[in-house]
Amino acid sequence: MEEMKRRNLECISCRIRKTALETIQTAGSGHIGGSFSIAEILSVLYFDKMRIDPADPKREDRDRFVISKGHCSPAVYTTLALRGFFPVEHLRTFRKITSDLSGHVEMHVPGVDMSTGSLGQGLSVALGMAMYGRCKGYENHVYCVLGDGEIQEGQVWEAAMAAGFYKADNLIAVVDNNKLQLDGALEEVMSPYPIADKFRAFGWKVLEVDGHDVEQLSAVFDLAAGSKGQPVMIVADTVKGKGVSVFENQVRFHGGHPTKEEFETAYRELNEKLAGLEG
Repeated sequence: MEEMKRRNLECISCRIRKTALETIQTAGSGHIGGSFSIAEILSVLYFDKMRIDPADPKREDRDRFVISKGHCSPAVYTTLALRGFFPVEHLRTFRKITSDLSGHVEMHVPGVDMSTGSLGQGLSVALGMAMYGRCKGYENHVYCVLGDGEIQEGQVWEAAMAAGFYKADNLIAVVDNNKLQLDGALEEVMSPYPIADKFRAFGWKVLEVDGHDVEQLSAVFDLAAGSKGQPVMIVADTVKGKGVSVFENQVRFHGGHPTKEEFETAYRELNEKLAGLEG
């Protein structure tokens, strides 16, 4: 990857975090940890890989994206705004009773392909989209991001079995393996490990990647898009709350709101990182 492209994607990732933080702070609530852990995944997909057009968000043969862990709406809405689907200023209405930007992503928001938030359902929907695209002869891909705690849900494995059986090779899923969920560490709550082996057993091609390295993510999404005869699962090794010292690996920031001091620390760190990347 060219240095300029790498720095640009890293800048976008930092902007996603900074803008999502502002959005959460304005609202007084929102899920920080899981939003921050997928920033690089979103930046690479929306600003490098996916065939989408903000001017024509309902184009039939577009690539589609399902955020199965729909509570991470701050990151998704921020990404859509930065990509031009709606004005960034609209993020100030997040979680207000009169706003269309609710705590879980909803389809009436431009650029959102599926309403999610009831965990475990996104992969089934993404598979349906992929099968539809294949039946219509489209050359698109459907991307689905799941939480690692979310894959404790049984419906995920029904979808995994069906996708492998029907060889849905236009389906690319990502597990955000940040190792923490609402109630604590995955291994203490109910371990889904080994994740890669489980999906291989259902007939998936599995790729493993550092979920915060934009170069690795770009390369692995290219490999996934070129795969034939199998759906692809990307197991992304990530850090909950990535990018801010007071948030990283802290369970309480699964959905917890930062104090004024924590917000100021986080905002300063993100501004300093962004200035370093842009300098």
